[in-house]
Amino acid sequence: MSFLTDEQKDLANEIAALLTERGETVCVAESTTGGLVSAALLWVAGASKYYAGGGVLYTLGSRTALVGVPASMFENYRGTTPEMITAIAAAMRQRLGATWCIAESGLAGPTRGRSGLPPGRTTICVSGPITRVDVQETGLPDREPNMIAFTTLTLRYLRDAIKQAAR
Repeated sequence: MSFLTDEQKDLANEIAALLTERGETVCVAESTTGGLVSAALLWVAGASKYYAGGGVLYTLGSRTALVGVPASMFENYRGTTPEMITAIAAAMRQRLGATWCIAESGLAGPTRGRSGLPPGRTTICVSGPITRVDVQETGLPDREPNMIAFTTLTLRYLRDAIKQAAR
């Protein structure tokens, strides 16, 4: 049994091939996926060619220490905003000198977050030759299915940005 779904394996292989072919690198700043995005990218043999590093930024302390964003960014924190995850992605990309950074943070559940929003919501940002951010909702109430879905959504988002940049 694998810790990755077949779709996640396919996405990781495709991302690895695209990055390796182009001589580009990626770093990861993830939260609600708990390291699964990095695990998927590292699952592909030869990951050292394209994986620049990453971190699970689950707390204020990890966000400020590992990414170097100011703690003031999180004053009155009520959940991840598109602006916040974009700043984290840009800072992590710069800190690790990567071509790309994929960043994710949201509400896996089973409880509501500080924002009062229901579980099943994640904000994903890719920073690099193309920078874009989006909020995705699964409609799922439970933690594990959301973590799996968020991982797939995040890998898809990265793959699509890399492919778009190649045009």
